[in-house]
Amino acid sequence: MSQSEKNGLTYSDAGVDIDAGNLLVEKIKPAVRSTRRPGADGEIGGFGGLFDLKAAGFTDPVLVAANDGVGTKLKIAIDADKHDTVGIDLVAMCVNDLVVQGAEPLFFLDYFATGKLDPDQGAAIVGGIAEGCRQAGCALIGGETAEMPGMYAGGDYDLAGFAVGAAERGKLLPAGDIVEGDVILGLASSGVHSNGYSLVRKIVALSGLAWDAPAPFSAGQTLAEALMTPTKIYVKPLLKAIRETGAIKALAHITGGGFPENIPRVLPKQLAAEIDLDAVKAPAVFAWLSKIGGVAANEMLRTFNCGVGMIAVVAAGDVERVSAVLEAEGETVFTLGRMVARTEGAPGTSYKGTLAL
Repeated sequence: MSQSEKNGLTYSDAGVDIDAGNLLVEKIKPAVRSTRRPGADGEIGGFGGLFDLKAAGFTDPVLVAANDGVGTKLKIAIDADKHDTVGIDLVAMCVNDLVVQGAEPLFFLDYFATGKLDPDQGAAIVGGIAEGCRQAGCALIGGETAEMPGMYAGGDYDLAGFAVGAAERGKLLPAGDIVEGDVILGLASSGVHSNGYSLVRKIVALSGLAWDAPAPFSAGQTLAEALMTPTKIYVKPLLKAIRETGAIKALAHITGGGFPENIPRVLPKQLAAEIDLDAVKAPAVFAWLSKIGGVAANEMLRTFNCGVGMIAVVAAGDVERVSAVLEAEGETVFTLGRMVARTEGAPGTSYKGTLAL
């Protein structure tokens, strides 16, 4: 008798359940199907996802790709056993990075890695991903589920997302025509979005509150529910404003690093963004985080979005026109600042006023 026959080990003995993986694929097929759009109508299960750019209506497209994760917001999902919205965050972090370049998100793929696959948990996660894709108008055309015992502790998992979009050649943003005096519009965030959660979790530990305790800053929600409010997906309103007005010169997604790290990425070197902090209406969650953690205003501004999830740069004469389109699509829009001359060596973002926390 050979050694292998004597031991009789299977893949399942090593902690990987092929049947659970197959069951998950069956469970998520309806969610995946719900994200179909022109250009994508295949079933999952092949070796790759297909997309037809011509069927999507493009003639001479440039492809734009982005990938991201959800960070330690996942730890709250795991600790609170609430998995149905982190998929929205995953999609949001990728597609918001595509639309700021003027691209329409076309398709999305996900990577889900866990120590032990729970098909119901996996289906809840993918359900959230599908919801995010529907909000963004992109198709979920494939993904990878990896069961990796020994890599992840009990119940832990990680997510990564990959999105591809397209814009017609010559229509990419930033447009390159930003000048001194242009106005910066702010679009309200839905909360903390998906950045700064290592600090958020430290502050929650300091507060001594349990995840199922009532949220001190949001009536009717537990602390976990309030802190897991999904990242806002700005794709459809911004694409409408870009296409209908032709007046958006640049967009910036306010993620980790806040205003000082993200706004200068889309500005010419000779210009800086002057932000009026009095214009920012920070949701109550930020005041709570700042107070409990003793986090200074400038640290808040470089860690969190503080209530502004996206900014748009427009000429002063186009503010009302662009704002009207965005507001009709349900966005809360306000004048956040303006473009000023930047001296050599000066930061790309300066502030006036005070952040109300």
